[in-house]
Amino acid sequence: MIPAFGLLIGIGLGLWFDPTVPIWLQPYLPIAVVAALDAVFGAIRARLDGIFDAKVFVVSFVSNVVVAAMIVFIGDKLGVGAQLSTAVVVVLGIRIFGNAAAIRRHVFRA
Repeated sequence: MIPAFGLLIGIGLGLWFDPTVPIWLQPYLPIAVVAALDAVFGAIRARLDGIFDAKVFVVSFVSNVVVAAMIVFIGDKLGVGAQLSTAVVVVLGIRIFGNAAAIRRHVFRA
């Protein structure tokens, strides 16, 4: 209940303050969000499986975001930023959908 309440407060504050993202950060923000979602869905799955560890979640969350941003940064420097961004989204999307399927099977027993 507390995480859901925190999420609602965060969404409300984001809508209220309407923050702007600097131009140099804009290519990395969507990738960071997808990487963070991967960690969140992994945490939900771990919680339902009874193996959740807060320390593992925090390390996973931060490392996913940093590694994904580094891959996109290196891609930008090599001139293939869009291709590597797509690759990161595909890989993390597969992981997110895998975790979502496991969550669905656990919740609906199907």
